[in-house]
Amino acid sequence: MNTRIVPEPIARQPWIVILPLTALVCFGGAVLYSAAGGNFQPWALKHVLRFVLFLGMALVIARARRGWFQFAAFPIYGILVVLLVLVEIIGGISGGSQRWINLGFMTLQPSELMKPAIVLVLARFYDALPPAMTASWRALVPALGILGVPAALVMLQPDLGTALAITFGAIVVIFLAGTPLKWFIGGGLAAAVAGPIAFFTLLHDYQRKRVFVFLDPQSDPLGSGYHIAQSEIAIGSGGFFGKGFLNGSQSHLDYLPEAHTDFVFATMAEEWGMLGGLFVLGVFGLILRWALQVARAAPDRFSQLLATGMAFTIFFYVAINLSMVMGLAPVVGIPLPFMSHGGSSMMTNMICIGTIMAVDRWNKSGPRALA
Repeated sequence: MNTRIVPEPIARQPWIVILPLTALVCFGGAVLYSAAGGNFQPWALKHVLRFVLFLGMALVIARARRGWFQFAAFPIYGILVVLLVLVEIIGGISGGSQRWINLGFMTLQPSELMKPAIVLVLARFYDALPPAMTASWRALVPALGILGVPAALVMLQPDLGTALAITFGAIVVIFLAGTPLKWFIGGGLAAAVAGPIAFFTLLHDYQRKRVFVFLDPQSDPLGSGYHIAQSEIAIGSGGFFGKGFLNGSQSHLDYLPEAHTDFVFATMAEEWGMLGGLFVLGVFGLILRWALQVARAAPDRFSQLLATGMAFTIFFYVAINLSMVMGLAPVVGIPLPFMSHGGSSMMTNMICIGTIMAVDRWNKSGPRALA
């Protein structure tokens, strides 16, 4: 007789990551509720509903077989490159950047979807590459070409933060594929030489100013340095226990710009203090630990590269956003996963989560889930 209390379809879901994610999203919803002055509109309700929708999407992705991912990798990449080209032709302009395509029922930012797509396509590329070629130019030049096209298109928008995120995910996969370390050392030296030249010739004026302000925030406290200064004030004023729910002055009095998106962590820290910050970091630690455990247990090269690349894509979001709001990195417009308001960011990160769930299922199901 079957004495199972919880039905098997429910019990087999990866609750080890779903429960921490739900807690983090609900906490983010509470922060957005406060940032709106104690209202579910316009941010908190949409934030939670999007999570429910994209969690369903992630669970569908988790049911896909490995063969589907391998088959779809290059077509997905090609479609997104076409969409990035269309952004340059017919994309909507907002805040001086051209990043979105209006589909009628939603506004799509193709560059966000390229973050998991670049991991997928490079994992597929290295899975198909014979191991003997890993140390040859055939393992590097095509991969750099696959990376270079979308990165250049995103830089044209211009969107430096997203271009860096796409590049970071790609470099992680290239490195973990076993390519020679000397290439990365040489690339680092080349970047050190070319970096200053690119800084003064390729970056826009506002991007260069962000770097200068990062180095000296007080050089323009009411202009380009305003975001960082107000964020540091909000985080510092929260202390250990915070000012209390709905009592944040920086966000409620509109001193803190983008309090519901890029600087949502500062909004949270003012009201919930260091304890709230430790909770957020702890949940992200649980999620990333689970993701890397899944990657280590993966049954083949493709699965390992795919899961690790997706994990590091989420890590890049978290590390850059937290560094940015605390004044440890220039402001580049990277939202905090599962807490910042924004559909594109939520969708991208849930695609990463769903893909890691799929690899986790392959680990547990054996060969029948791999075909």
